[in-house]
Amino acid sequence: MATSPAPTRPGLGPTVALYALARLALLAVIALVLVLAGVPVLVAVLVALVVALPLSMVLFRGLRARLDEALTVARERRSVEREALRARLRGDEPHTTVKADPEPASAEATPDQPDRGQD
Repeated sequence: MATSPAPTRPGLGPTVALYALARLALLAVIALVLVLAGVPVLVAVLVALVVALPLSMVLFRGLRARLDEALTVARERRSVEREALRARLRGDEPHTTVKADPEPASAEATPDQPDRGQD
């Protein structure tokens, strides 16, 4: 019996975007309710800013946990990449070869022939 692969979580970018959109939507809903109740728009937006922060901490707890997980994964990946780069720079680890273009970009100066235009 074959096992299905574990579902993957979205990356950091989509998770941050989703969390930001959810917080903005909450802010808009609170401000709209206040405006419909007769509160001036500017005051409604300011009150919504103050109310939305603690409310979003409660309402979006799962989304915030997913964001924390995505941040942790991104931080670990960047740490591994940084250590691999440092190891290559120190010469501890053989670097991967990069295929060079068959023809150099400039025909005047190639790595095999010095540039003779500066005589």
